[in-house]
Amino acid sequence: MNIVDDDNDDRLFPVLGSQSQEMKPLEEKISLNIGGLRYETYVSTLQAFPGTKLCHLTEPQAAATFDYDPDTKEFFFDRSSCLFEEVLNYYRTKQLHCPDLTCKSALDEELAFWGLSNAPLAPCCWQKLAVAEGQKEEYGIWEEDQAVAGLLDQPGRNQSTWRGRCRTRIWAMFEKPFSSLSAKGLATVCLLFNIGICCLFIAKAFEDTNFFPIYILENQITSVLHTEADNPFYAKPHYLLHSELFCVLWFMLEFFLRLLSCPNKKEFLQSPLNVADFLSLFPVYIELSLLGHPTSHSNFVFWLDFLRALYFFKLLKVLKLVETPLMLRVLSYTSRALIKEVFLLLLVLLFEILFFGSLCYFVDIIEDNTDTHFLDIGSAFWWAVVTLTTVGYGDIVPTSLVSKLIGACTALCGVLTIIIPIPFFCIKFQGYYDAVMIEEKRKRQMITLPS
Repeated sequence: MNIVDDDNDDRLFPVLGSQSQEMKPLEEKISLNIGGLRYETYVSTLQAFPGTKLCHLTEPQAAATFDYDPDTKEFFFDRSSCLFEEVLNYYRTKQLHCPDLTCKSALDEELAFWGLSNAPLAPCCWQKLAVAEGQKEEYGIWEEDQAVAGLLDQPGRNQSTWRGRCRTRIWAMFEKPFSSLSAKGLATVCLLFNIGICCLFIAKAFEDTNFFPIYILENQITSVLHTEADNPFYAKPHYLLHSELFCVLWFMLEFFLRLLSCPNKKEFLQSPLNVADFLSLFPVYIELSLLGHPTSHSNFVFWLDFLRALYFFKLLKVLKLVETPLMLRVLSYTSRALIKEVFLLLLVLLFEILFFGSLCYFVDIIEDNTDTHFLDIGSAFWWAVVTLTTVGYGDIVPTSLVSKLIGACTALCGVLTIIIPIPFFCIKFQGYYDAVMIEEKRKRQMITLPS
């Protein structure tokens, strides 16, 4: 065994100037045992990067500092031999590569062990590691999103009191239809009310369609003030409104019971479906409060139907009665994750609408074209929207030669604007789909593992 003087600790890290004098000869070979595999290389190879762990093996005191076997004359390191081959090859070629099917974090850990934390990766390996890192990031984002979504499914904190147990039971009845027989019955009742309110909305829309032109015509023909009895607005039957009120009362009871029993009220109030449920409670009460008032409020009543369109969001709750398809869940999450990219795409479309619409409009004005369809710049913007989105209604078309050329450029730009982002969206969707499949397989393995 080699004995090293303990009083001279600074020999372990000699100064670079004196280090070259104490190093072993460059032609000498050093044997390494990495995880059971023997490697042999020159001293000059290990001295390619001074200050690293492999370079310290060329120092005279290395036998006492590291795990050295004097019988086999080799240094032993209990590390991955597969990754060490890339590390040793980096000393030889000055090019760092990453083996296939290797995690980036494992490679970083191995490089840190050998003192090569700042080693640059070869350009040929950047792409595959970037894809792997992207999939890992998407997998982490999906898990985080699932964890946030699962906050609403957590039970109440205080389960020891009757109030906590009651809140948990009410929440399970509304949010987990298959948890009990009573939950299934409640889900059936809610489904019937959801279908009923949508049917009432459609029936009321038919009634308003038949009434609205007659009401406008009578107000245009005569200027005589109608009495409440003679006014067709008040002569309408209100059985649909009363039926709608009955359904809304049920929805109000359901909403507040879910709110009171929810374990995380902040997440509950931030849910878009819950916000839609809350806003849909007001139109019927507002219309009932306007009954018996002057006809000046009649136009406002028709605008309430825009809020009534939120009733159709209640049909999305039908998905709770069946297992949501994996593809639909991935598509929903991908849409929310690509909000920034979609916003940028809309900005590009907005610029093209303003540019091509105004350009085509002023070209027709300069040419003094009497057959132009562009009555104002607003109609030109409408033509640009229809052309860029490749809809092509044909209600407004360019007529002069120059405006037709501009229209052709507009159509081509619209096609390119829509087609170019599609591969990016497909790649992102594939990444999230792979992440979800990994999570599903992991869950199945955890279920099948013996306890």
